[in-house]
Amino acid sequence: MTKRDYYEILGVSRTATPEEIKKAYRQLALRYHPDRNPGDREAEARFKEAAEAYEVLSDPSKRRTYDQYGHEGLSRTGGFHEFTSFDDIFTSFSDIFGDMFGFPGTRRGSRRRPVKGADLRYDAAITLEESAKGTEIELEIPKAFPCDSCGGTGAEAGTSPERCATCGGKGQVYRSQGFFTISTTCPSCRGEGQVIKKPCRPCKGTGRVVHKRKLKVKIPPGVDTGSTMRVPGEGELGEYGGPPGDLYVVVTVKPHEVFVRQGDDLYVEIPLSFVQAALGTTVKVPTLEGETELEIRPGTQPGEIYTLKGKGISRLRGSGQGSLHIGIKVEIPKKLTKEQEDLLRKFAELSGEEVKDPKKKKLFGRF
Repeated sequence: MTKRDYYEILGVSRTATPEEIKKAYRQLALRYHPDRNPGDREAEARFKEAAEAYEVLSDPSKRRTYDQYGHEGLSRTGGFHEFTSFDDIFTSFSDIFGDMFGFPGTRRGSRRRPVKGADLRYDAAITLEESAKGTEIELEIPKAFPCDSCGGTGAEAGTSPERCATCGGKGQVYRSQGFFTISTTCPSCRGEGQVIKKPCRPCKGTGRVVHKRKLKVKIPPGVDTGSTMRVPGEGELGEYGGPPGDLYVVVTVKPHEVFVRQGDDLYVEIPLSFVQAALGTTVKVPTLEGETELEIRPGTQPGEIYTLKGKGISRLRGSGQGSLHIGIKVEIPKKLTKEQEDLLRKFAELSGEEVKDPKKKKLFGRF
């Protein structure tokens, strides 16, 4: 029977790129896959035909031979074989679609691909002063390390893992179901391709033991609650030769007994007597660097805000610092001496203000 042109089968031009060929094959494979066309012989034939075309055109060497000599050239060079069953096209199809339709994404008989280790999280509580200036904290983290006794193999010293007899070291077992070949994870080795006859006692066959690891992490100035520092490579070990995960340090800034933080700014409240607020004065106010003097203007009102620029928190992204905002709280004395009371009454008289006179008693005050 005369074979159709491979480019025609996939619906691409002879100058098509590998990506265009792969895309065309994906579309045809999905369209004619037997799962979507149960009992349809024509779809089955189209499916195998598309896989055959892709097997040739996706290989640069076979494609050059085909472009020069056609189907006859492939037959003579042995660069082509006809697909006769679904098991024949399993490799190319699974490489394209991964575990779609229940097939593994790796070639049969191959080991599992490297997997990056899991990331770890550490919650660190620091003071406001440390967040403003930056600090260095020492962490102690439980981590898994390769077992020294077995070297990470999980097998007792002097022994080694053996190839799984059930799957032949493939990690998968296959069974035919009509036109399909279905693969499942090997129940004996759980996909590892090997089994451990004598597990290592220190690690109980896992190949890993947990130790506490100490490391120092620098906290930059300006961090706030929720800020996260990534420490590469300090997470869990990878699997199958994969890289380790990362460590993420999540910061919480403890509440301060004096200051309230909002962004890069600090807020503090200081008390003044009504005389200081009225006449003005010089007071000492707290900052993160220590006390500093602040000039209070005469006539300062309760709740008025004074701002000192550059006395806040260092900006995490950018340069400079935030501001320190000082709120004024005017305190009224609860008790006065006789002299203080007389002076205040004189002040009220001069101001034309009416105040309570303790000498005047209401009628009902006698009873």
